[in-house]
Amino acid sequence: MSTSTTVGSTIPRRTLGIALRRAREDARVTMTDAAEVIGQTVQSLRRIEHGAVSTPKGKVTLLCRYYGVPETTRTVLEQLAGETRAKGWWHSYGDVVPAWFELYVALEQTADRIRTFEPWLMPGLLQDVGYMEAAIRAVEPDLRPEQIAALVKVRRSRQRQLTRAFPAPPRFEAIIAESVLLAELPAGVMRAQIWHLLQATELPHVSLRVIPLSAGLHRASVTGAFGLLDFAAEHGNTPPSTVYSESQTGAIYLDKPAEIAVYMDVWAAVENAALTESQSVESMSRRLKELNDHEC
Repeated sequence: MSTSTTVGSTIPRRTLGIALRRAREDARVTMTDAAEVIGQTVQSLRRIEHGAVSTPKGKVTLLCRYYGVPETTRTVLEQLAGETRAKGWWHSYGDVVPAWFELYVALEQTADRIRTFEPWLMPGLLQDVGYMEAAIRAVEPDLRPEQIAALVKVRRSRQRQLTRAFPAPPRFEAIIAESVLLAELPAGVMRAQIWHLLQATELPHVSLRVIPLSAGLHRASVTGAFGLLDFAAEHGNTPPSTVYSESQTGAIYLDKPAEIAVYMDVWAAVENAALTESQSVESMSRRLKELNDHEC
């Protein structure tokens, strides 16, 4: 069975390609050697790694074994190989959370522009360590300290893309509800978090805006948290934008033009409801002063 261009969602095959390329590079295997393992040309392997074509599960298994990919990660990659014709894509985390989340991080780190709306939590890429720990405990109260530490490590690793020198960091735009700033947290946690946000707004490629309580209901009141990932052109083709929405048990990814158009409209509505960047900085600064006065 040869590889073929899929008519379904591009997201699984692009994510699979990113993961396979990283696994090959980590194993220090040349494209020529890897192509021989699956009986393909180097050009065909390059198309697989760029997510331009779907890949049979058997060839994914061969590559994973040749690269020495751990079994849990290999299982996820094999599942991805079977998902390339899905119209929308849902992945349930199950027992492979670490392996799966690493794949999402790989996709996120290839984005040229990231937009996120958060009505309940600080955006993951802008969370301070103390806030990370509090948020993880709130969602998964039964985790052991070492498990929390591991999740914090993953989140901190994700954040490095905002300060990296090469490749150029993505344009990151976040909009949060004012209620996120008003959450009751352990002493000092929210104060440190808001200071962290204010520092992030000084980065030229980071935009953070706040929707005030006075804005009332808006189009995203029903939508909930979501992210929009845009990608730069590769070899003359621009990968479609991706909508990402996470829940307690999994995440849904959408990349069809009609789906993206809906979320673009929602994003526009959220932007209209939000304060300007300078007004948002003023709002966060006022909240920080309130916390400082209260804790003194």
